[in-house]
Amino acid sequence: MNKYKLTTYRTITGSKQILEPKKKKSGQWIIYQNNNPTYFVDCFDLKQESNLLLNNLILSEGNTIDVVLKKIKKKRKINLSLQKPPIVEIEIKSEVKELDLKPLPEEWLQF
Repeated sequence: MNKYKLTTYRTITGSKQILEPKKKKSGQWIIYQNNNPTYFVDCFDLKQESNLLLNNLILSEGNTIDVVLKKIKKKRKINLSLQKPPIVEIEIKSEVKELDLKPLPEEWLQF
């Protein structure tokens, strides 16, 4: 289990919750499947094979995480997304959540 920061924002259209790594670094993303936080990827954590594959796709091949997710969604017919804080927002509250988010499945990253 890892700790993540869950922030609730008030927006023009209602409230929105965004889950982020507790100490966010470049190359880290929480990937949502069907609007639920499901996967945590870290391009620079090379202990996980899927992170190594993702590192190669992004750094060596010059893709963005959005392009990689789009390819996975098209090939696997699944709903993956990144949640970003709204442009116009008011932070209502922030709390720490312990979740066991897995890395992306390796077979998804083999195009």
